[in-house]
Amino acid sequence: MGKLWFNGNIYTMEKEDAKTDAVYTEDGWIKAVGNRIEIQHRFNPEEKIDLQGASMYPGFTDSHLHMIGLGETLTSLDLSACTSAEEMKESLQEKSHFLEKGKWLTGEGWNENNFSDRKIFHRLELDEIAPEQPVLLTRICRHAALANSLALQYAGITKDTPDPEGGIIVRDNEGEPTGYLLDQAADLVKHVMPPVRDEDLRKALETAVQSMIQLGLTGGHTEDLNYYGGFLRTFRVFEDTITKQGRTFRTNLLVHHEVLENMREEGYEYGPVDDSLSFGAVKIFADGALGGRTALLRDPYNDAPETSGVAIHSKKGMEKIVISARKEQMPVAVHVIGDRALEYTVDVLEEHPPPEGKRDRLIHAQVTPPDLIERLQQMEAVFDLQPRFVLSDFPWVEERLGQKRLTSSFAWKTLLDAGLNCAGSSDAPIEPVDPLQGIHAAIARRKPNEDHQGFLPEQKLTRFEAVSLYTTGSAAATGQENELGKIAPGFRADFTILEEDIFHIPVDDIVNATVKGTVINETFQYSSIKT
Repeated sequence: MGKLWFNGNIYTMEKEDAKTDAVYTEDGWIKAVGNRIEIQHRFNPEEKIDLQGASMYPGFTDSHLHMIGLGETLTSLDLSACTSAEEMKESLQEKSHFLEKGKWLTGEGWNENNFSDRKIFHRLELDEIAPEQPVLLTRICRHAALANSLALQYAGITKDTPDPEGGIIVRDNEGEPTGYLLDQAADLVKHVMPPVRDEDLRKALETAVQSMIQLGLTGGHTEDLNYYGGFLRTFRVFEDTITKQGRTFRTNLLVHHEVLENMREEGYEYGPVDDSLSFGAVKIFADGALGGRTALLRDPYNDAPETSGVAIHSKKGMEKIVISARKEQMPVAVHVIGDRALEYTVDVLEEHPPPEGKRDRLIHAQVTPPDLIERLQQMEAVFDLQPRFVLSDFPWVEERLGQKRLTSSFAWKTLLDAGLNCAGSSDAPIEPVDPLQGIHAAIARRKPNEDHQGFLPEQKLTRFEAVSLYTTGSAAATGQENELGKIAPGFRADFTILEEDIFHIPVDDIVNATVKGTVINETFQYSSIKT
């Protein structure tokens, strides 16, 4: 009746180096692990899956990303690979050439830190590139954007426009907007853009899910519900694309605090909707990002002493949101990067702890001083970490933080050694969604084939710790550590199957490991295994 999985390196992730000879699954659940002959005799499986020497792990899950945003990036102008301002300009000119007059020119992923001159385009330069189209280009961190004069005009942004709460309109010496918009300021332009069509959203989400499955991911925790025309419209896109198409992909939907009331009014609550979809924690933004110097720090930026960053909410404002989440018996997931933002968040969460049996989530947490780690050890919280940020943010982040602060930044090993729950993610489309790239970054803390010891090498994770981020860690983030993240009886039959054994191949080969199969509910969603 069930299935027998055998003839491979089957890692249970119950402890380091724990393996089993075979696995028996039935109705989407693991019923037994152990000796193949004994299991076969006991259950008489209807189907036998020969792994042909491949390595099988619990299904990898990305604990924080933006799935529709990932799909949009995969189907639109991607500027993340540009290594110079000139290359970015050429990409924009080519795109503008094929657009009709008045159509929006949008792009994703530019990063001035990849340019030798660190150039940030001025609105007048964008006017020359696209004189007849409004332009909005989102930075890699998604906490900054560039707009040309036409886009600013549509948004009503002038010399006299005040900075919105939680955002900054960057201005020149005469007070004129430069087109560089930080955090909530970019929303002023986004709000006047034409609404995206339902079919475009479905295409983007379908593209993202298919890409994730082919990369070995069996699930993702995603935050999209406040950006595409409201809660119900966006939720219907997930429902139509995943549930109604019969696709199985474990999708946990973070609920932005601005749509929490809409969720409640529509009759939904925290927890599972069906076997594929569930509602997760209430998402709150505490601050911005280090790249645009909007992450909120205790002390000024080392390379810009006039600023310490931006608080998206006051501490009282955050407290009000947390209280509203608690009324719905929900945990919160707080985007927090700077140490001052983390301090404010810890203050509020200590005063208003999560409901019994639930955990709050701290997303990014890039600057974590010892005094706050000590307080966090007494709390029910999970860190959503993005190992690839180390590769993207170093070495320029040293300029932002200075050496003293750097010792307690991007400190994944310190967090784990302190006994804190940590999950692994990409924040895609900000970083590649490929979990193997994240695992490699957590272990090596450098790009493949670079010959240095890694950035802050004392913070390197072991291979077991790195894989745990995407298995047991992601399961703990949603309170599902008793059914996801391990290969053991009573757990879901979700598996990531790789041709190579990433626990034993050279570390730089991890990023090139081949996905042989992605299994959800004991069913192949993707497979290249020959039968």
